[in-house]
Amino acid sequence: MQPINIGLMGVGTVGGGTATVLKRNAEEISRRAGREIRLFMAANRELERAREVVGPDVPVVDDAMQIVNHPDVDIVVELIGGDTIAKELVLKAIENGKHVVTANKKLLAVHGNEIFARAQEKGVMVAFEAAVAGGIPIIKALREGLSANRIEWIAGIINGTSNFILTEMRDKGSSFADVLAEAQRLGYAEADPTFDIEGHDAGHKLTIMASIAFGIPMQFDKCYLEGISQLDGRDIKYAEELGYRVKLLGLTRRTDAGIELRVHPTLIPEDRLIANVNGVMNAVMAKGDAIGPTLYYGAGAGALPTASAVVADIVDVARLLTADPEHRVPHLAFQPDRLQDTPILPIDEIHSSYYLRIAAADRTGVLAEITRLLADNGISIEALIQKGADADGSAEVVILTHRVQEKQVNRAIASIEALDSVAGKVVRLRMEELNG
Repeated sequence: MQPINIGLMGVGTVGGGTATVLKRNAEEISRRAGREIRLFMAANRELERAREVVGPDVPVVDDAMQIVNHPDVDIVVELIGGDTIAKELVLKAIENGKHVVTANKKLLAVHGNEIFARAQEKGVMVAFEAAVAGGIPIIKALREGLSANRIEWIAGIINGTSNFILTEMRDKGSSFADVLAEAQRLGYAEADPTFDIEGHDAGHKLTIMASIAFGIPMQFDKCYLEGISQLDGRDIKYAEELGYRVKLLGLTRRTDAGIELRVHPTLIPEDRLIANVNGVMNAVMAKGDAIGPTLYYGAGAGALPTASAVVADIVDVARLLTADPEHRVPHLAFQPDRLQDTPILPIDEIHSSYYLRIAAADRTGVLAEITRLLADNGISIEALIQKGADADGSAEVVILTHRVQEKQVNRAIASIEALDSVAGKVVRLRMEELNG
């Protein structure tokens, strides 16, 4: 039987890891796939560096279009990143009838609807396990392992950089700026960390998972994003005192009104397993109506963990090359003509519990005023603590609320901030129990 020829586009961290895994585990991979899978050709701007990685037997070119147009390439592996040249290359590969494996979450979250439609027309596969949570096989779990379930919600710690920063802030009491500098020194954060710390990376991954879980088109433009750059170490400390950990959480939930799709710092009870996922590790919880809550944990980035998912996709595609396209697992789990255009809820329509920190004058009646304004907006209090007064006579009040619609909290916050006895802005963080 003819070997499967792989065209590798991008020989950076993940591309190099993919080449390493394909060579190191060649025999095991061929036993699983039923035929030889060989790295046939690679493309990278830095030719010499790429040749050192892939070895002397693999031709390396500096124009990736040569790979997508090569008649002997069976599967194109896109590890370039971004959504400009990568989109052009992937669409051209599909047009040429080639199957695609990609780790590019931004490409899929923004352009996935078009890419999957083109692939469906051409009868080719686009596999993307590595696009979400690195080596954790969460796409396969959602698309196949949980296919008997009506998925109710997914919650994930899906950005290792932000999780490392929050872990260090909690463990060492360091400021955000200091920990970010340390993360950059260690190589966990880019020189421009915006993509990670402001929630964009997590939002792309969450958009993909929501589409698979609920059978909806990709709608990244409707995903609410709130990062961790404005997070104050006091709130992490106070949350700890109340029995909670603060994590940058991606959460998508099915409701009667529509689908919640949001990324933001979130208080999670410290006894939840996901609250104890620390450092650069990732974890995803998914709750199905039949199985209940499930947890998937592992390395969400890195050369070999992500390459593990890339090569697993290559094996899957190799196994299905001769299968009738109509009988393959659909890209988004649901048959393409059965996707539903369920509305994505704006953030003020979601329901959550809330952590509020208020700087207020330390005098009689102030706390009663604050609690009255909460009650007037239909908000009940779960817990309340007051920190000692400062030299200027102001104290910090920390309140945890029961579940309520966000627009009610917004109204209450506006009223509280208008009080003469309250200084500055109210700090608001969302809180999720994640107890199934």
